Amino acid sequence: MTATIDEILPWGRSYDEYMAMFALTPADLAKSIVGCGDGPAAFNAGMRAHGRRSISVDPIYAFTAAQIRDRISVATPMIVANTRQHMDAYRWDTIPSIEALVEMRQAAMARFLEDYDQGIAEGRYLAGVLPSLPLPDASCDLALCSHLLFTYSEKLSAADHVAFIREIARVAAEARVFPLLDMNGAASPHLGAVLDALPDLGLRGEVREVSYEFQRGGNRMLQIARS
Repeated sequence: MTATIDEILPWGRSYDEYMAMFALTPADLAKSIVGCGDGPAAFNAGMRAHGRRSISVDPIYAFTAAQIRDRISVATPMIVANTRQHMDAYRWDTIPSIEALVEMRQAAMARFLEDYDQGIAEGRYLAGVLPSLPLPDASCDLALCSHLLFTYSEKLSAADHVAFIREIARVAAEARVFPLLDMNGAASPHLGAVLDALPDLGLRGEVREVSYEFQRGGNRMLQIARS
């Protein structure tokens, strides 16, 4: 399935958010990392700034920097309006206001855009969509999946989640998925089914609490590894 640019709502997280969301350690950063569904996040650019390399896979990378920048301009007011309608679903301590949130997201996406053309040339940004990653078997140590699985529980079935995780496990020895809430801030109804399916895939899963929490109750990730 190929997405059009008008179907995408780009909203990029920062390098520091990735570090907290996925409880990344210096040892983790030394691994070969792939981000599944990174969108306009600044993690890849941050890795490069720290002298490391990661790969990001997302359908948005089929488009030019100018197209992505234009889409960010159109999508941001829609995302902000939706956030204003659901203020109580978020914690406003570390990020004190919607204005601060927008500034943080815009800075992350600007960093992504500054890195994008070079990253495309270096093969760090690959156009692709689950459940078909454009990477060889066992080519990465660690896969990170932010705000895709479980977040879109209304659009993706339990079977979709299992298929996506099977594909991620084909590519990476370990995967971390954050958060475990759906778009409305409720616990995903698919988590139990996914955990039940993992042993049949030769995988084991553990739900871990992390230090990051912006969505209320959204401070857990699913860590998956081969049995």
